[in-house]
Amino acid sequence: MSRIRERLEALRRTGRKGFIPYLTAGDPDLETTARLIRALEEAGADVIELGIPFSDPIADGPIIQRAAERALRRGTRLRDCLDIIADVRRHSDIPIVLFSYLNPLLQFGLPRLAREMAVVGIDGVLATDLVPEEAEEFRQAMGAQGIETIFLVAPTSPDERIATIARSASGFIYVVSRTGVTGTREQLSEAMRPTVERVRRHTDLPVAVGFGISRPEHVREIWRYADAAVVGSALVQQIERHAGEPDLVERVARFAQWLKTGAAETPD
Repeated sequence: MSRIRERLEALRRTGRKGFIPYLTAGDPDLETTARLIRALEEAGADVIELGIPFSDPIADGPIIQRAAERALRRGTRLRDCLDIIADVRRHSDIPIVLFSYLNPLLQFGLPRLAREMAVVGIDGVLATDLVPEEAEEFRQAMGAQGIETIFLVAPTSPDERIATIARSASGFIYVVSRTGVTGTREQLSEAMRPTVERVRRHTDLPVAVGFGISRPEHVREIWRYADAAVVGSALVQQIERHAGEPDLVERVARFAQWLKTGAAETPD
């Protein structure tokens, strides 16, 4: 069992729920990304999603698009992201999921990528534009190195589609809370809970919910029926807002802790 399944199953056994923050690698720079991963772990993260910056992130809204653009302008590439994780692994055993579009992974070469991901300590990969029908080579390459392949489920996914995804997925199922792109929202979609319930009819894998989660009450709501909440744009927005400030890492960590614990005071 991978670190991802071990962590989420341990939470499930004790009645607790997971908190999964997302970062774009290289935003604002590679060294700060490594520091942010360690700080988020200390703030209570259970799994880290590390996004590979991509020039055409069609599933992402403007906040993460801008983060990817900043990282690409600094020259961040997939090789750099692997090096970040290797550095983090000298201090941390937190489960890490590589979040990417398929093209950079294919360009690197799947067998080589899977081997190098295993060496640096990546536990899972989510390629947002990879569909189960075309995933066999990908899954085999990753599975041979003990790396989980995670898939997305949308509220519009019919039951037969969910069943197909569930048969191909490992690690956990990522339920997209709404149609459209990533981004912060004031209210969460009412379609989330029924979608999670439909997923559970087809798999015993843990279920995480993301897209649009930006407040502690959102996290609490998701925890009522899912195993974990994924927070991306709200955290990336904090990085954008405080870029260049000497306490950037501490500010982002406090914001993550606020999201998870629901402390009364909102971080500035």
